[in-house]
Amino acid sequence: MLISAASGTTLLPVGSVLGVLLAALLVAAAGVAALAHLVGDDGRSHARAVITAGARAAVQLAVVAWLIGWVVGSVPALLAFLAVMFGVAVRTAGRRITRNGTWVWAAPPIAAGVLPVAGALLATGLVPLRGITLIPVTGILIGGALTATALAGRRALEELEQRRGEVEAALALGLMARDARLEIARPAASGALLPGLDQTRTVGLVTLPGAFVGMLLGGASPAQAGAVQLFVLIALLTVQCVAVALVLELVARGRLYRDPAGEGRPPRP
Repeated sequence: MLISAASGTTLLPVGSVLGVLLAALLVAAAGVAALAHLVGDDGRSHARAVITAGARAAVQLAVVAWLIGWVVGSVPALLAFLAVMFGVAVRTAGRRITRNGTWVWAAPPIAAGVLPVAGALLATGLVPLRGITLIPVTGILIGGALTATALAGRRALEELEQRRGEVEAALALGLMARDARLEIARPAASGALLPGLDQTRTVGLVTLPGAFVGMLLGGASPAQAGAVQLFVLIALLTVQCVAVALVLELVARGRLYRDPAGEGRPPRP
């Protein structure tokens, strides 16, 4: 049944009906955010952010759809496109963690997880150096690293700010600054792995993730689709574990911090 629906004319056909439904869903999401008074760190309502995010997604996906067709046949263009994806991920994750210049330290956690996995895929020939395959796979990995980095960094710094007294007490007892911060920040930062762990534990029981469904809709057998989805989940867990571990180390060493005025920087030794 799913395989027979692979045609774009039978699965979410692009047209006015889809456009109206998407607009209605976006307005509904913004309305709920406004009614529930959901706000960001700056105190502004998330209602406007929901509308802006939806509009940006529409524009960006349209541009990406056009660009992918252009970069498929050019390795330099493909590498440039991947570099842009990485740069946007670093800025997004980094600015979620802190507003000062240390946000650039979000680059190592994302790169440390993504590059080895992507390199192994290319080296083994499982993924060829072609845009039509490398862009989606790398995008999934970068996206997972982005989320893990942002969540781990935010939670670690928030925990250090709220428990500043405990860090100072540990320093007074003779602990090194790095060790004192690690003791406080590690449990909070580790929580960034929960979404990935839960998704992996419940796959096939609660949800059928995008890679699995996409493979089925593309005509693959259920066994092939399951193998690809299993790879994606395990690769994402690897990338996210590396990202969380490294961002925690950067926070503990004081490379990633928030300014004292309003945000709070971890105490120096």
